[in-house]
Amino acid sequence: MKKTKFLFIASLIYSASNVYAVDSAIDSTKVVNLDEVSVVASRATDKTPVAFTNVSAKELEKVNYGQDVPYLLQYTPSVITTSDAGAGVGYTSIRVRGTDATRINVTANGIPMNDAESHGLFWVNMPDFASSLKDIQIQRGAGTSTNGAGAFGASINMLTQSAGFSPSAEFNASYGSFNTHKETVKVSSGLLNNHWTVDARISNIGTDGYIDRASVNLNSYFLQAGYFNNNTTLKFITFGGKEKTYHAWNYASKEEMFNYGRTYNSCGEYIDDNGNVAYYDDQTDNYAQFNFQLILNQRLSSSLSLNAALHYTKGDGYYEEYKTKRTLAEYGFDPVEIGTKKSDLVRKKEMDNHFGGGMLSLNYKKGRVNAQAGMAANHYYGDHFGNTPWVKAVGLLPEYHEYYRNTGKKTDVNMYARSTVDIVSGLNAFVDLQYRHINYTIAGVNDNFDYNIDDMQKLDINDNFNFFNPKAGLNWQFCDYNRAYFSFSVAQKEPTRNNYTDGKVAQYPKAEKLYDYELGYTFNNNCFSIGANLYYMWYRDQLVLTGELNEIGEAMAANVAKSYRMGVELFADWHPAKWFTWSANATISKNRIKDFVETVYEDEWTNPVEINHGDTHIAFSPSFIFNNSFNFNYNNFDLSLSTQYVSKQYMTNAEYEDQVLDAYCVSNLHLGYNFKLPHTKSVRIGFSIYNLFDEEYENNGYAGGGYYVDGDEKVFYRYSGYAAQAGTNFMGSVSFKF
Repeated sequence: MKKTKFLFIASLIYSASNVYAVDSAIDSTKVVNLDEVSVVASRATDKTPVAFTNVSAKELEKVNYGQDVPYLLQYTPSVITTSDAGAGVGYTSIRVRGTDATRINVTANGIPMNDAESHGLFWVNMPDFASSLKDIQIQRGAGTSTNGAGAFGASINMLTQSAGFSPSAEFNASYGSFNTHKETVKVSSGLLNNHWTVDARISNIGTDGYIDRASVNLNSYFLQAGYFNNNTTLKFITFGGKEKTYHAWNYASKEEMFNYGRTYNSCGEYIDDNGNVAYYDDQTDNYAQFNFQLILNQRLSSSLSLNAALHYTKGDGYYEEYKTKRTLAEYGFDPVEIGTKKSDLVRKKEMDNHFGGGMLSLNYKKGRVNAQAGMAANHYYGDHFGNTPWVKAVGLLPEYHEYYRNTGKKTDVNMYARSTVDIVSGLNAFVDLQYRHINYTIAGVNDNFDYNIDDMQKLDINDNFNFFNPKAGLNWQFCDYNRAYFSFSVAQKEPTRNNYTDGKVAQYPKAEKLYDYELGYTFNNNCFSIGANLYYMWYRDQLVLTGELNEIGEAMAANVAKSYRMGVELFADWHPAKWFTWSANATISKNRIKDFVETVYEDEWTNPVEINHGDTHIAFSPSFIFNNSFNFNYNNFDLSLSTQYVSKQYMTNAEYEDQVLDAYCVSNLHLGYNFKLPHTKSVRIGFSIYNLFDEEYENNGYAGGGYYVDGDEKVFYRYSGYAAQAGTNFMGSVSFKF
């Protein structure tokens, strides 16, 4: 099998390297610019009064050894990352200004990528996507109007690679600690018959993980076929991935780390018939996702262009869990027939998702006006269902035993119009108006047991939202190197699926609302740039965990009336010589919930007790983030030493000092050398040392608490789990371009 795979890869490289280019009358530069119009229309520029950072393909390439996209963005302002497996591969996530992934809008070529129900993006379903990207723009705050889930703290706008107008091939391979590896093959046909191009990529990523048994196996592809002439670009893009990931999301308490080591993983753990600790082999998450995009860009005149897109995403998969001493009634079994109320069992939860839609926009640019208007309509349909393939008290079940099934449907329609107008030389005004309508329904049986009705929880949810999101600002470019801006934006966001399924039956959660104020200044010349961005993000009805439980004892998020994030983002770049650059950025912030009331329970989920904590820190929102990078580039050798410091983070909104992620400071060293060999365009050898100084730290976790009765005494207890991260570890890579 390995020999066959090697021969296949070698043949791809050889074929692509021998494809010849056809002379063309097409202006490829003109076509490429047209190709990117639809995405650029929703992106910020130096005339847009918002805070943003661009990350180029060249920057991504230097650090893309297999880690997920969040880890490739970790040194951009206000960003922190998390990893379940402890080394940036597998289940990872990103937070910006303290806002979590469910509040960060992500698009690829302007098409929404967030899950329609959870609102998050599972990067594990898009392995090695960075190898097919032209660049990424991160907008902090409400940003410009975009498609999909509401940008409630940031948006990540990804643009896939441009068509290859010259034939090429590329092979990348990486290997390092924890048996982590990545293999990538890319080929481009070049321009065929004056109008056509084809670009393709296949990748495999795997690791044993830093955390025990946190193995990951990822396979992915990217295929792009394009048709071009002087005024038209039509591209069909498909990309997808298949993942198998052993669970590592239980994390570990400090006591467990002390007793069993920092890599301890309780997922899949049980006691076998001989009384020994064992682990369930199939405690894995398995998911396949395939994305299809058809994008048309048409130049109608020198000042007007049309953009249209159709898209469809198909996803399906499951995960299995070994559960010990489970109440059989909660899984649809009759304890009387089986002869016991509780038993070990394996449960399998499955999903079957469909998401599709279309977008249309017009772009006008002439004289002092640059304007866009557009609309999009998207629809989601997803089944959630589960079964128990094995019950210890019964054995393997001869028939498929389904114990819950429900269906979520969501329709999302939005329209927008925005314009940048040059008022006088150097001064321009920005206006962006968006309307969104959302209808969301869930019907069926949930996976939670309701003891009030002695049956599985019933779901019958039908909610509608109508949002008007205005944005406006001024941008002033003065004295050649100076830029200042101010903007005010309104953003609104509908609740997630969990906000409904884990909420109270008779009480829908409210939508959240954000008022975002941004004030910035930058100075930028040929060798030095410095800037600051002040922000104030005021939330109404933000959904946060309060400790409150619903009718069946599930933790729920509740709307808090008032909360805010305020801070300053500082950044500087100094390049006194061609061979050296010093970059740094810092975020100093204050993140608070006003008058936070925590709810705890005296007896499981009965007898609630409310504790008013006054103003508290918002969970997982550090008050200080600092990034520093020294970059050297001499002849064909490059080196970068990057460091990130993150201050302590509370893991609950109740602000308990024994439930925090301690501050950490981690440095990564990247080295690379470029050279040529016969019949190659370039060869690059890279080597990275992660966590150079072996910092012992955790970057994610969970926490909770309540009361229990010990004799006649009522005792309050708290519990916490921590995501331990790897110490010093290594990756080496080699890349051939033909």
